[in-house]
Amino acid sequence: MELLGSQPVIEVRNLTKTYRTYQKQPGLRGALRGLVKRDYQEADAAKNISFTIQEGEFVGFLGPNGAGKTTTLKMLAGLLYPTSGTAKVLGYIPWHRKDDYRRQFSLLLGQKNQLWWDLPARESLELNARIYGIPQARFEKKLGELTELLRIEGKLNVMVRELSLGERMKMELIASLLHEPKILFLDEPTIGLDVVSQKTVRDFLRSHNQTQKTTIILTSHYMADIQELCKRVIIVDKGKIFFDGKLEQVIDRFADTKLITIQTAADITVQPPSLTPLGEVVEQTPGCIKLKVKRDRLIPVCKTILDTLPVLDLDIQEVPIEDIIRQLFSHNQ
Repeated sequence: MELLGSQPVIEVRNLTKTYRTYQKQPGLRGALRGLVKRDYQEADAAKNISFTIQEGEFVGFLGPNGAGKTTTLKMLAGLLYPTSGTAKVLGYIPWHRKDDYRRQFSLLLGQKNQLWWDLPARESLELNARIYGIPQARFEKKLGELTELLRIEGKLNVMVRELSLGERMKMELIASLLHEPKILFLDEPTIGLDVVSQKTVRDFLRSHNQTQKTTIILTSHYMADIQELCKRVIIVDKGKIFFDGKLEQVIDRFADTKLITIQTAADITVQPPSLTPLGEVVEQTPGCIKLKVKRDRLIPVCKTILDTLPVLDLDIQEVPIEDIIRQLFSHNQ
């Protein structure tokens, strides 16, 4: 998917990463046999991945565990060499690991720490500033801006190990942005965070993308992250891309149902058998019924409901995007 009039900063063509693993036979005999002849099995973590991302895009990279998301980001960051295929990021081949390239991107892994565990957060951030050659005045200015936006000014002198998970992730995010990268790879940046911290991080990322025009690729299992931040999503499973487009197109292409919420008087009882011909009963409580109805039957079902039930209110909504993605992955097993 390409945007006319914008500059491509990431170009990936047929990128493949195959892992070769040793299959040991059980027991002592299997161990001895392995000394003479070894059996290997190959598995594709990424297979013929191709996409293009333009400057300033905020793209969601979705898939179940083991789909190849993190492997792809690590190849784009130059941490892994691909088995085959090509990629260019900001005009550089990532796995050549040119210093000029490494100064223009950041990779933040939600389950990995880049800050020194037994040092105050500020000292780790100052070390990062020295590594990137950031002048002290510029470092202080940038640090002040980022800590204020992430609401964490008072935690800079606290040991990293004593920070909460949310505070630590905010410090990790600051460390990734001190050198003002043009590309930001985010792998599960809100994993394990409480609702308030998740919202703070999302609001910050949205503002940073809009004001700095930073190109961001985000992987997350929290669909609220994707819905609030990403207009475009790339969905991968078993190492392959099977969707690349606007988030709303996922609903149009893969969701053939809608949710109807019917409000009735609390003392009115509607028996499930009478609702079954209309659609799938998702939930039923006194005064409220939720039905999942096929899109092509929406109008006649609504008419039947209004004609036959004592309706106080009726609401029609799309099926939650996380349910759609979950179904996609389960059907693709």
